Amino acid sequence: QVQLVESGGGLVQTGGSLRLSCVASGSTFSIKAIGWYRQAPGKQRELVAVSTSGGIKNYADSVKGRFTVSRDVAKNTVYLQMNSLKPEDTGAYYCNAELWARYYWGQGTQVTVSD
Repeated sequence: QVQLVESGGGLVQTGGSLRLSCVASGSTFSIKAIGWYRQAPGKQRELVAVSTSGGIKNYADSVKGRFTVSRDVAKNTVYLQMNSLKPEDTGAYYCNAELWARYYWGQGTQVTVSD
């Protein structure tokens, strides 16, 4: 199994930037894919960006060109660089890892983008 701890959320104005970090521990060598989901109040959790062990990166259409997911394997850390933030990016952001056909979640970090 793997444990995930997120950090880096906060309050930012429209057009601003934030970088989220997620540190993984445990069986990190078995991670098949790791990335970020978000959940806005009253909405379902949705994929934001994911990076696979094969180097493939996928993004939600709503964040393409603004967000970048990256991994530092030596530090067991995945990042989400978020630029040109919009109010609709507001929500709780969760780190997610897939290994051995199971999914693991962090506790989440709040991102709030003000008008």
